[in-house]
Amino acid sequence: MAELKLDVARKILDAALAKATELGLKPLVVTVLDARGCIKIAAAQDGTSLLRAEVAHGKAYGALAMGMGSRALFQRAQEQAYFINAVNTLAQGRLVPVPGGVLIQEGSTLLGAVGISGDTSDNDEACAVAGIEAAGLKAKAG
Repeated sequence: MAELKLDVARKILDAALAKATELGLKPLVVTVLDARGCIKIAAAQDGTSLLRAEVAHGKAYGALAMGMGSRALFQRAQEQAYFINAVNTLAQGRLVPVPGGVLIQEGSTLLGAVGISGDTSDNDEACAVAGIEAAGLKAKAG
């Protein structure tokens, strides 16, 4: 069974932050969860605001919990807000259905998810995708 190793999670985190620097983004929090939803690695850049870590975690957690990138959850929330609200109630409010939560796959095997918060949701997602791809894995943003 494939699992997300710490050294791979670190590569994802480092590459995501490098992409943020390249793009000149606001300070980010990057959280990488394994397929069980456990934190593999997380980091907050200097200057992030207080709830960014919780938002980053919620983006990754929501992607894992629902089996789709948080961009798809965002779209679903616009189309069926009642459904996402009900699911978020079941998840005890831990779901953040906006872009920036991206599933990590190796082939068709789910390894985990990355959640990023700090800049626009589109930029957060771009950094997550860049990190995953830099580690030689497949990003599923939704």
